[in-house]
Amino acid sequence: MSRYNLDYLDELEAEAIHILREVAGQFEKPALLFSGGKDSITLVRLAEKAFRPGKFPFPLVHIDTGHNFEETIDYRDKMIARIGEKLIVGSVQKSIDEGKVIEQTGKNASRNTLQTVTLLDTILENGFDACIGGARRDEEKARAKERIFSVRDEFGQWDPKRQRPELWNIYNGKIHKGENVRVFPISNWTELDVWNYIRREKIELPSIYFAHQRDCITRNGQLMAASPFLNMDHEDVVVNKKVRFRTVGDMSCTAAVESDADLIDDIIQEISDSKISERGARMDDKVSEAAMEDRKKGGYF
Repeated sequence: MSRYNLDYLDELEAEAIHILREVAGQFEKPALLFSGGKDSITLVRLAEKAFRPGKFPFPLVHIDTGHNFEETIDYRDKMIARIGEKLIVGSVQKSIDEGKVIEQTGKNASRNTLQTVTLLDTILENGFDACIGGARRDEEKARAKERIFSVRDEFGQWDPKRQRPELWNIYNGKIHKGENVRVFPISNWTELDVWNYIRREKIELPSIYFAHQRDCITRNGQLMAASPFLNMDHEDVVVNKKVRFRTVGDMSCTAAVESDADLIDDIIQEISDSKISERGARMDDKVSEAAMEDRKKGGYF
């Protein structure tokens, strides 16, 4: 009898597709959270493999801070036009205008933490009972605590002590009214796995992932893209550097790294040599030792 062997990317892909189909089977109104970053873009490719030639059994949801990289928004709109799926946009600016959140002030002000209220409102308004996201365990220690099916209470809060066992790829999606589940199909992937999959599948990405010339300033020891969203003053010296971004988020909290890697093979080699995780370039994770966990307990994805 011949043996059917899968390489490691095939195994990761098969697991993720299985999880996506479990979500479609267990929940009434799921959604796929789309940031325009490489992980959520990978999820879209996996959803295509899981559900084509049919339509996705869920819309894509983007929580727009209003302070995004222009390249990310351009990519989002072109991708939606290409795949023909529904996009729901939750606006942080709308949350500010309605007085639900207060815009931060000061030199290090960011809208990143304000996303939580907008996300929870978007979930409530649309009645979503499951939200699929591209978080991975290798990114950050709080994310390493998450199960693949991670239950949130009726306030959208995460309690690490309420984590459910997940044995033999069996996922428990049972929830009470008002609760929802955050689902992480690529939880077991690493940053290198994602890039190797992108290379294999020839997935197009926003240009900011590749080395390019950009005006930058140094803020708290990190290279930040020069932008009016940074509340720049006379102390900020703008210099033009060749950089790329390992992760995509709000411009006010996402740092660049100096790099000459403008091809995927070069990026993969650069990541292999790096001793700093991609979240090391996120200013919002440096607020405290438990910054990410505190935000997740409050409802952050």
